[in-house]
Parts: sequence; C-alpha cells; structure tokens
Amino acid sequence: MGLLTASVPRDVIDDAVAAHGRQAKRSDGKCPPHVMFYFAMALALYADDDYEQVMAQLTEKLAALRCWDSAWQDPTSGGITQARKRLGAEVLAEVYDRIAEPVAEELTRGAWLNGRRLMAIDGFTWEMPDTKANAGHFGYAGSQDAAFPQARVVTLSECASHVTVGAVIGPVTGKASGEQSLARALWPRLEPDWLLIADRNFYSFNAWCEAAGTGADLLWRVKANLTLPVLDKHPDGSYSSLVINPRVTGAARTRLIETACRGEEVDPLKARRVRVVEYDVPDRTDSELICLITTITEPVQATAPDLAWAYSERWEHETLNAQIKTALRGPGRILRSRSPDMVEQEIYGYLLTHRALASLICQAATEADIDPDRVKFTRTVRIVRRRVTDTAAFPP
Repeated sequence: MGLLTASVPRDVIDDAVAAHGRQAKRSDGKCPPHVMFYFAMALALYADDDYEQVMAQLTEKLAALRCWDSAWQDPTSGGITQARKRLGAEVLAEVYDRIAEPVAEELTRGAWLNGRRLMAIDGFTWEMPDTKANAGHFGYAGSQDAAFPQARVVTLSECASHVTVGAVIGPVTGKASGEQSLARALWPRLEPDWLLIADRNFYSFNAWCEAAGTGADLLWRVKANLTLPVLDKHPDGSYSSLVINPRVTGAARTRLIETACRGEEVDPLKARRVRVVEYDVPDRTDSELICLITTITEPVQATAPDLAWAYSERWEHETLNAQIKTALRGPGRILRSRSPDMVEQEIYGYLLTHRALASLICQAATEADIDPDRVKFTRTVRIVRRRVTDTAAFPP
C-alpha cells in the first residue's frame, strides 16, 4: 500500500476531488473518493481479480489499523461499480497531469545525452468490451468487423525510467483519431532541456514546428519519401538541410533552398533548418535506411553516432507499452470497463500504477548504479502483488 500512497499523495487526490465536485455525500460511506482512487490503481495490479477481491486486497489491513470500526464490511460489486462511476475519470486525469514528471536523476544511466533528458513519444491501442457506448465513443479499428472497440493512447515517456509524463486518450476512428492529431495535446508539456525522440509516423511540417516551438530539442525519424536538400556536409557524416512546408512548391521551393544555401534566414512559416543523420543497422536482415532529423544543428553538441544511439533509446517506449498491456493486464486481455468514462478511468489507473512501479525501479537502479533496464519489471510486479497488503502508510 505504501507504493500506491507514496506515488500519489492523498492531498493531491483530495484537491482534484474537490475541484471536480466529487466529494463523498456521506462521511461514513464505504467507498470514499480517495479509496476509490487507489482502487482504480489496484485494478491494474490485480487484473485477474473481481471487484470484491481487489477491494479486499486494499482494505483488509485498514480494519487491523483501526481506520474504520469493526462493524465495517466490504462493499458489494454493485456498490463498487457505483462508486467508480461517482469518482469518474476526470479526477484521475487531473491527478496524473499534476504528478507526471520525469524521475531520472543526474546519475541515472541512459537518461541523458550531453545534458539533454532523453524522452520519447509513441502510441498504442487497447481493446475494451463490445458495448454500444464504447463502440459509439471509441470505434473499431479497421472496420466494423473488428471484434472489440479500441481506445488509442498516446504517451510521452522518459526513456531511462520508462515513466510516462503525459498522456492523451482518444478514439481509433474519426478525423482526429490518429497519433499525430492526439499528440498535439502533448506538445505543451515539452521542456527546454528535453530531447524528444519520435518514430516516422509523427512527422509533419506543422507538428515539427509546434513541437520545436516549445524550446525542446527534437530527434525524429522521417519517411523515405521526404525530400531533404543537402545544404552543407559535416565531418561526422551528417548534413544540414531544410524541412519545407508542403504548400511551398515549384520555383518558390527552389528559391527557398537557394536562400538557405547562401546562409540567409528563411521564413519559418515556409521552412525550418534541420540536421540530418542517415544510417543503417548492420545486423538487420533488410537494408532499410534510417533517416533522422534533429534541431541540434551543430555536431559539436551531439555527433551523428551519439544521435543514432539516442534514437535507439526510443525502443524503451515500446518496452513501456508492453509492460502496461502485457505485464500488468496480461497478454491479449481487454479492459474490463463497459462505458467510455470508466474505460478512461481504468487506463489512467494503469498509467498511474505503472508510473509508481517504474519510479521505484528507477530509484533502486540509480542507487545501485545500474541501468534501470536491468531490473525486471515482471519480477517487480510479482513482489509488489505479494506485499501490497503489508502494513504501510495507507491513510484512513
């Protein structure tokens, strides 16, 4: 219990509950809001258990600690369902936004590149019960023939620790359902000392400009069909180039490139200067060229090999996704919630619980002077599940 309460302080929950008007109507209720908040996190730890079993895991020590009187009894499954609905998803979303910050320290291995904190952005989808409400809100991936509706989740994460620092949940169908569209809500969370790494699905000229405008440095892979003119070659094998607004074509595009070649300023609404790093991976079976663009325009700040290594750290986000969907929920499992609001609440519960576990791993690894990747996430989950009901600082 100490893990849950230490990662999400009670006063932060109470503030969010009050801000959204979700306070308990009775002082002696069985399911007060703060308990239901921790219950939403506990659902991620005990994905195979039913509501009453999960609540028992949470509360069996409360009676021993005399937090409630001896006449108190565990609520029924129906009562817990109603309490979940009363709490809603907004409280968990606000608390998540308040506490979601990087946790790697200066001595954490694999967390930095020349003073820049390595961060990544990526998305995943998650299936849910096939109810009319879920299908209408989230939609089906591909076609109506899909077995279950899906939610799309796009997250910002710290590469070394695997903690998420921003998340947005949306549908898988519709005009604004793609990863690029959802990612726009996350750009304001970027910080000037970050190096944000992204796969090729995230690049567009507008997205690049919005993300770069936050002051964070960017290292994004781009698709092979993006034309990148060579303006100047660097000794490390990288070269200076432009990413150009696709609306600028023909003679106007040629004049823009000529202006940049002369070293003159270009209109930032029409083009942005970047540095390009191209390489392939020797031990791969295919010969696909990896093309990266970055806002770090001077090799002295980060060499081409440094940037290639940094991009490989993006795969830590794939590991994070697997930890949430497979190690916690279980392989191939769908969410349990039957309404859109409860689906979002459940997903935020997973994000908060994963964040608590990943933070614990990062702290232990930093103190042991090892890379957090060397600590097995699944083993940590098993340990926490065994000890979650030990006497600890659970608030009454």
